[in-house]
Amino acid sequence: MVRLQPEEAKDEKTAKTNIDAEKKKAEGNTFYTNKQYKEAIECYTEAIDISPTCAAYYGNRAAAYMMLNRYKEALSDIRESLKIDKSFVKGYLREGKCQLALGEAQAATCSFKKVLDLDPDNASAKTDIAIANGVMKFEDMAEGDMQKGDYRKAVFCMDQCLQKCPACIKFKLKKAEALGLLGRYQEAQEIANDILQREDSMNSDALYVRGLCLYYEDMVDKAFQHFQQVLRLAPDHGKAKEIYKKAKALKAKKEEGNTEFRLGNVQKAHDLYTEALEIDPLNKFTNSKLYFNRATVSSKLNRMDDAISDCSNAIELDDTYIKAYLRRAKCYMDTEQYEEAVRDYEKIFKTDKSREHKRLLQEAKLELKKSKRKDYYKILGVNKSASMEEIKKAYRKRALIHHPDRHSHDTPDKQKEEERKFKEVGEAYGVLSDTRKKDRYDSGADLDDLEGPGGFDHVDPNVIFQTFFGGGGGGGFPGGFPGGFSFQFG
Repeated sequence: MVRLQPEEAKDEKTAKTNIDAEKKKAEGNTFYTNKQYKEAIECYTEAIDISPTCAAYYGNRAAAYMMLNRYKEALSDIRESLKIDKSFVKGYLREGKCQLALGEAQAATCSFKKVLDLDPDNASAKTDIAIANGVMKFEDMAEGDMQKGDYRKAVFCMDQCLQKCPACIKFKLKKAEALGLLGRYQEAQEIANDILQREDSMNSDALYVRGLCLYYEDMVDKAFQHFQQVLRLAPDHGKAKEIYKKAKALKAKKEEGNTEFRLGNVQKAHDLYTEALEIDPLNKFTNSKLYFNRATVSSKLNRMDDAISDCSNAIELDDTYIKAYLRRAKCYMDTEQYEEAVRDYEKIFKTDKSREHKRLLQEAKLELKKSKRKDYYKILGVNKSASMEEIKKAYRKRALIHHPDRHSHDTPDKQKEEERKFKEVGEAYGVLSDTRKKDRYDSGADLDDLEGPGGFDHVDPNVIFQTFFGGGGGGGFPGGFPGGFSFQFG
């Protein structure tokens, strides 16, 4: 029996080890080709365990990790392979690709340049350098867009970056922040939550984005908790500091305004709400409530146009804000803008078919119908709550102003206009001085229905005038307009 010398035994053992490692590598390659990357990784790992100084094994396992988007693990393997073989071209190429996928475009460029130093004609490295430069360009553009407040463009730039850097947490969170500032809170939170659950549960930027969304969704207490957690993890987190300070100021100013309103200091409350609206224009939900609160104050100050404008601003920020629609509709009713009131009440009733909303809609429709008739109150110049004495006094004044005898020397057109007004004054008085007719008129009955067929066409205003002033059979003004002037309407 031939006995091997120690060196020969060592060489034989090494050769057997290499054969076993290569066998595992070959098995891994088969799995890789069949896209069974997890199984491939297991085989490459066994090969590395057998022969830990072979750069190719680390490189192959890195390739399998990359196919599973596990770029950090791939990068670790690649760097191990480059320690073993500093001229490993595939290693530098994969290093750059991993760095690019993770959003490290500058570092990736350096790795691709090392590839070109070893292989000047490497087309893949040249292409990837151009891609990395494009990523850096879009990253710079997004930063400028965020500073300018052009969040839509920032989202676009981050999408371009993420196409080339799918595992970059920084780009994902930059996009999430821009989405949050655009009011697309669900999308923003989904990105932040995914990172916190799958990548890093203590990622301060992800917690900041989630706090930002909660703040803009008017969940202030939860938002405060997130900002506080961010600042515990990263005391110098500038954006969290800024938004936390802004959120506290907005909450305090709003509460201060509410307090003054409850105390009856409505003008002071108005001023405080105005100051609060200047704190953070991006906080749509809170600002919507502030506009509504200020509208409530303006209506109490009888500044109805301002109240309507603020309600409209509130609705523009939150088109589901029923209270703002109700307040605006009430202001429209108070200013006799009945068509606008009906439109608002219809939207309200469509959203919430309550009895109260149905009643308000019916009232608005009735007032709209009434507004399309002659307004006898307006003709006499009295409000709808005028007493009978006020109605009589108003008739006396208007009848004297428009009586045709007073305008006998005017132009024919002027005389005709005054005759028409005199007739309307008599018509108005004839209804409003009769309790039964007035009640029916106020209930919305049509004018023709008040007197039956023919309405008021048959009423002689001279008769009403003479009856009111106690004149005789003639139509002239008693003791005032000489000649006993009387006229007939066609």
